[in-house]
Amino acid sequence: MPTISQRGKACPPSPIRKLVPFSDEAKKRGIKVYHLNIGQPDIPTPENVMEKIRNCDLKVVEYSHSAGILSYRKKLVEYYKTVGVEVTPEEMIVTTGGSEGILFAMISCMDPGDEIIIPEPFYANYNGFAVSAGVTVKPIESFIDNGFALPPISAFEEAITPKTKAIMICNPNNPTGYLYSRKELELLRDIVQKHNLYLFSDEVYREFVYDGAEHFSVMNLSGIDQNVVLLDSISKRYSACGVRIGVMISRNKEVMSTAMKFAQARLSPPTFGQIAGEEAVNTPNSYIKGVIEEYLERRNVVVTAINQMQGCFCPNPGGAFYAVARLPIDDSDRFCQWLLEEFSYEGQTVMLAPATGFYATKGRGTNEVRISYVLKTSDLKSAMKCLEEGLKVYPGRK
Repeated sequence: MPTISQRGKACPPSPIRKLVPFSDEAKKRGIKVYHLNIGQPDIPTPENVMEKIRNCDLKVVEYSHSAGILSYRKKLVEYYKTVGVEVTPEEMIVTTGGSEGILFAMISCMDPGDEIIIPEPFYANYNGFAVSAGVTVKPIESFIDNGFALPPISAFEEAITPKTKAIMICNPNNPTGYLYSRKELELLRDIVQKHNLYLFSDEVYREFVYDGAEHFSVMNLSGIDQNVVLLDSISKRYSACGVRIGVMISRNKEVMSTAMKFAQARLSPPTFGQIAGEEAVNTPNSYIKGVIEEYLERRNVVVTAINQMQGCFCPNPGGAFYAVARLPIDDSDRFCQWLLEEFSYEGQTVMLAPATGFYATKGRGTNEVRISYVLKTSDLKSAMKCLEEGLKVYPGRK
């Protein structure tokens, strides 16, 4: 039998989806499963977007321009102005989800064997994209005790080698919910300038910031226009994950012309998704405002509940809709599987994501889980009760 590629063997399974067979079996047994393992909001997609999709009267679903439909890119220019970012249609390539944009950035800016520094824990699929690109992830540690703040500059300096080509962040962060401050981003800028590195910034959760804080985009960092690549998506902003439309943005013309070759090779992003995305920019501000208020309430339910559980700790996320919690458990992978396979409380259980999958450093995250607070508050309260009762009887409690 032919062998599988080494790249295929190295690509890690999704820590977010790998427990799905166990949740499926739990449901077959009649157990209600609260899905806090995945960033799939239950908030309705804006009605104007749904109406646009329903009433689309295309006679032929054609390829679009490889960079994306021009009218959509112009609409995105309008959107970015509203968040204080000045870009042109030529400085963006519409991608099939934010995921494709991340991959385009890596393969356009880095060669196989190059290294990218990412503070951990980080979005697990960054590992998969890096494997696809032949790039090595060099993690630097952030810690739950200070809310996963940006690691000190010394940690970046120690991680940089002659092979280092880029630094990547997610702001606000998935999985921690940490919101990087302008001061922290300016420190990153100084490192990028000093070592002539790329700075990739995943800003898909830009709108979701809390407690009076403001998001600051890397596009507005002075002096590094040629180093910055912004990755974005409409999936979370408009609760439209299945639309699969994102964007890659840079003022570096060589980077964008290189990425364009990869964009041409995949022909074009989804037509219907772009139509939805263009209409999404017209979504009333009241929609986003209402969503932020809803997530704030959900965050408070989860963080308060966990911090009241014996032996548990959860820092208060400043953005996104994720939290990482430290639990009194022996092994988060075992615990999350046990919740689905062996535990139920009043016919219910909760599905969490083991934090081990969000770390590149082996052995980290074994007593942590990621929680996506994407369900309505009544469901979150029930899920937190399941977690509390599960921790009381878990055989591996520490």
